[in-house]
Amino acid sequence: MAEGSKLVVYVALASNVAIAVAKFVAAAITGSSAMLSEGVHSLVDSINEILLLYGLKRSQRRPDRQHPLGFGRELYFWSFIVALLVLSLGAGFSLYEGVNHILTPEPLEDPKTAYIVLAVSVLFEGSSWWLSLKSVQRKKGRLGYFEAFRRSKDPTTYSVLFEDTAALLGLGIAAIGIYLSHAFNDPRIDGWASVGISVVLALAAIALARESKELLIGEPAQPKLLAQVCNIAGEVPGIEAVNGVLTVQVGPDHVLVALSAAFDDALTTVQIEECVREIERRTKEAKLPIVALFIKPQTPERWRERLNELDGG
Repeated sequence: MAEGSKLVVYVALASNVAIAVAKFVAAAITGSSAMLSEGVHSLVDSINEILLLYGLKRSQRRPDRQHPLGFGRELYFWSFIVALLVLSLGAGFSLYEGVNHILTPEPLEDPKTAYIVLAVSVLFEGSSWWLSLKSVQRKKGRLGYFEAFRRSKDPTTYSVLFEDTAALLGLGIAAIGIYLSHAFNDPRIDGWASVGISVVLALAAIALARESKELLIGEPAQPKLLAQVCNIAGEVPGIEAVNGVLTVQVGPDHVLVALSAAFDDALTTVQIEECVREIERRTKEAKLPIVALFIKPQTPERWRERLNELDGG
């Protein structure tokens, strides 16, 4: 997962750096507010990709005594920072530039340079978008895109996909704004295009921030993992019943698992400990992404009481 995510981010970073330079040059030549906003947008996206790569690297460090559950949540933290940067710098600057251009409009110069840069930007952004889309399609399976985004525990690829989608929409808005500004000889339209770009960026940032926040707080693991753990524990001799599992996703490939199980009353403490070791051994053999497994001997009745407490009952 990590290598595939890195490839997507590296491609997006290379595209955004090249595009940002071209957009700033076009903005200086044409005086377009929308083009300047797009330049800042690509610059912010470049910074975001660097932060995601940094978060990926940090999240893959091995657990230690100070961090026994690993560093997986560091990626979630940097993903949240990325969303804030898109909102504050990208959307904020685009809104400021658009309003300023509407209040104090300045005539646009020859738009040919802007159109050329926009066309090249679409080519680069489109290539990055297509790569990230393919990566998402491989991961989502039969789920819809929105549902897959909500369930995803690896925000990297989805962050790039959202950024690239927002970038393509922004390029379309910028092209329409520049064309209409020249067609109607009204530079204020270009300013309104910049405001439109800020709205697109704000919506993308809010969606990314919301999902990153949920992962930081602690989401449960995928239902498939819960079923696997229950099946493995249920096959271990000495386990009379598997009551259920509580999980917390602490990284893209890091899960904390708390298993409630009813043991045979005839088992001694030593035998119960052997059962626990056997469950741990089998989960490792199954290569499940578990960084910590806690097993609590508990009756089914007490487990249901606990669930009612969690439901507010």
